[in-house]
Amino acid sequence: MRKYPIRAAADTPDVGGLTINVTSTIGLLPIEGATISIQNSNEEGNTIEELRTDSSGQTDTVELPAPPFEYSQEPGSNQPYTDYNLTITAPGYEPTVINGTEILPDVTAIQNVKLTPIETGTGEDEITIPEHTLYGDYPPKIPEDEIKPMDESGSIVLSRVVIPEYIVVHDGTPNNSSAGNYYVTYTDYIKNVVSSEIYATWPESTIYANTLAILSFTLNRVYTEWYRNQGYDFTITNSTAYDQKWIRGRNIYTNIDRIVDSIFNNYLSRPGVRQPIFTSYCDGKNTTCSGLSQWGSKYLGDQGYSAIDIIHYYYGSDMYINSTISVSGIPSSWPGYNLSGGASGQKVQQIQEQLNRIARNYPAIPTISADGIYGPNTAEAVRTFQGIFRLPQTGVVDYPTWYKISQIYVGVSRIAEPET
Repeated sequence: MRKYPIRAAADTPDVGGLTINVTSTIGLLPIEGATISIQNSNEEGNTIEELRTDSSGQTDTVELPAPPFEYSQEPGSNQPYTDYNLTITAPGYEPTVINGTEILPDVTAIQNVKLTPIETGTGEDEITIPEHTLYGDYPPKIPEDEIKPMDESGSIVLSRVVIPEYIVVHDGTPNNSSAGNYYVTYTDYIKNVVSSEIYATWPESTIYANTLAILSFTLNRVYTEWYRNQGYDFTITNSTAYDQKWIRGRNIYTNIDRIVDSIFNNYLSRPGVRQPIFTSYCDGKNTTCSGLSQWGSKYLGDQGYSAIDIIHYYYGSDMYINSTISVSGIPSSWPGYNLSGGASGQKVQQIQEQLNRIARNYPAIPTISADGIYGPNTAEAVRTFQGIFRLPQTGVVDYPTWYKISQIYVGVSRIAEPET
């Protein structure tokens, strides 16, 4: 991809990447020709880059100055990321302003943006991203038992672990009735929380371990219907005192995006316990807890610990990684094997039909014959899809690709997605 000039300063000697994806709030429709103006938050009024989206609603990757890599490797007073403000405009859509997109060194940030058509909008949408949880001042988690009682009168507990299509996030503490609720797809929610809770510059094994903890934490709330059993109409809050941090409109990172797509149906279990474990965690510096230490897990990753080694270090050797094949909101489950050249049958035809529907919204994807035979044209369509949606471009429908195709197919087939 095209790289733009770097304008470095003494306090931002490193660089990080940024790519922007722009879609409509009315269905999953990419917006071509949207203009994005980028400003350093400390230099308001001075546009340092201007980008435009292609037919897939995406920009090239731009390199932007960022603080030294070392700032994100140890807790301290130096902010480890640079804040950038984005103004996004497109003909026929209300403008959106995002204040505080966080650019870390040596990783690429993804800023997803949804624009509202003028005829349905109420004016400019302004989003302000607060400080990262490891850098800002947030209340510590109120301790909870890792296994919730399931025999209380009136308790509603699901019979099996199911990956939900949406998480309903309450934007405040549970008893704050004035706070809004947001419908967020499950994988988007997890990617947002991981990007809000740890730094994408940490070792990959550390990111995997923290992602597993966040997945299990979330699925425990889903499985036990924790808040709905208390009379609330949401799945989880974004309060760090009660749950984990989710921030409306914040950016994520390419490595976190890839990791979540590969393990989104995983969670943590103990022998003889049906529910996903409520995996407490904390930063390990300003606050301590009986679960995973975020900074401690970073240091273990530096020492070569694997993700499961880190999990065992904090939660005990009997904690193991579980998974579920039950995923809500998709046409059918992954067949259990990769689809590639030479494959044939109903599953191949289903993928071909879904790709053809997606191609109506994303014309860069070539239309193919839905004949149930996985030939070179199907492989090329898959490869193009993988490039647009940031998956390894293998041309093979593996587990992450199957579910990403399913997710995007469902998104483009709907008239509109829930917003608030």
